[in-house]
Amino acid sequence: MDTSELQRIKQRYNIVGNCEALNHALDVALQVAPTDLSVLIVGESGVGKEIIPRLIHDNSTRKREKYFAINCGSIPEGTIDSELFGHEKGSFTGAIGESEGYFGTANKGTIFLDEVGELPIATQARLLRVLETGEYIRVGGQKIMKTDVRIVAATNVNMHKAISEGRFREDLFYRLNTIPIQIPPLRDRGEDILLLFRLFTMQMAEKYRIPRITLTDDAKQIMLKYKWPGNVRQLKNITEQMSILSQKREIDAETLSKFIPEDQESTQLTTTTAPGSHSYESEREILYKILYELRGNVSDLRREMADMRKKMDTPQALDNLSALNGMHSLGGPETHGYGNTAAAIQQYHNQPNRFNSFQDVEAEEINDNENAGISENDSLNLNDIGRHVVEKALERNGGNRKKAAQELGISDRTLYRRIKQYGLDKQ
Repeated sequence: MDTSELQRIKQRYNIVGNCEALNHALDVALQVAPTDLSVLIVGESGVGKEIIPRLIHDNSTRKREKYFAINCGSIPEGTIDSELFGHEKGSFTGAIGESEGYFGTANKGTIFLDEVGELPIATQARLLRVLETGEYIRVGGQKIMKTDVRIVAATNVNMHKAISEGRFREDLFYRLNTIPIQIPPLRDRGEDILLLFRLFTMQMAEKYRIPRITLTDDAKQIMLKYKWPGNVRQLKNITEQMSILSQKREIDAETLSKFIPEDQESTQLTTTTAPGSHSYESEREILYKILYELRGNVSDLRREMADMRKKMDTPQALDNLSALNGMHSLGGPETHGYGNTAAAIQQYHNQPNRFNSFQDVEAEEINDNENAGISENDSLNLNDIGRHVVEKALERNGGNRKKAAQELGISDRTLYRRIKQYGLDKQ
């Protein structure tokens, strides 16, 4: 695009600046305007993305048709489908009549979807169908509607990050991003900052009939070095403040510092993820780590229980238990405190539900292991421990089930049920 054509476009749309990146964005917009390709405009908040869709529409074959600019972030999630695609009468509370929606009303025209990254996932699926086939269904309806609409979208969201976090459909992104246009932030536009400042001061002087403010050389350097996180919108806001509030008409560095923060670097926008920011990927990593640690804790507990059972099954442990019971029956050591211990052990063995309670805990752990992703073989280890205890009791009592039941402190019927459960009756 030649210089004269570029200047004509800037004058028509009141675009100020000679930044190379800005000129390139305008050039791409004019080249794609005569086509029906979808355009995605990317840039930070406040850089002036809303000018590009209007420029595309006015220089397209649809310029005599309707143009709608829709802020997707300002429409409630519960009504956005109705706003975009229309609804049938009685489809929801308050739907007293039919509505064509923006896609029906803007047929043959252009729709600008600002903040498209804020669309709900369900609405994104509907929008994808419109882009692919030109078809949609009204809310509460069954009839397939047709529309011929040019879509121009804009976003200040990092779309690749939104896709990785599941907040935006990847297929829709590539449909919208047929022709990408990047609008540069104000901090990268160099001398354009001073040109825009001059424009805003002239507008304020003309509107309120006050003397126009100017900048000293030191103040100009501060303006050029500042990071402008709010971009053109912030520059206009600060210019309006100084035009009204400053007693001086020539703004020096000291006066400017009252309107611009001294810590310039702290206002710079970054693309890195700040600590504590929400990320579904980091949440998954945390959950995996917790589950892995939980599995390790369960495995350690299982090994400790197995070691304890092995120690309880040794002949020395059984002899000590018998000795304690014998001393309690003789009544001698009770005065030294051992009788209470033997009685407690005997009472523990005589509890009829002790073994059943152990099995209930065992079953709960097996279910928890399955939910935590532990293998089926690992979850059966506790069951193997119960079988081992019964086998050892039967061996020590020469296969006498009644004596084995007495030793385990359970009823004969409970022991028979365990023997059958463990398959010991077939051996």
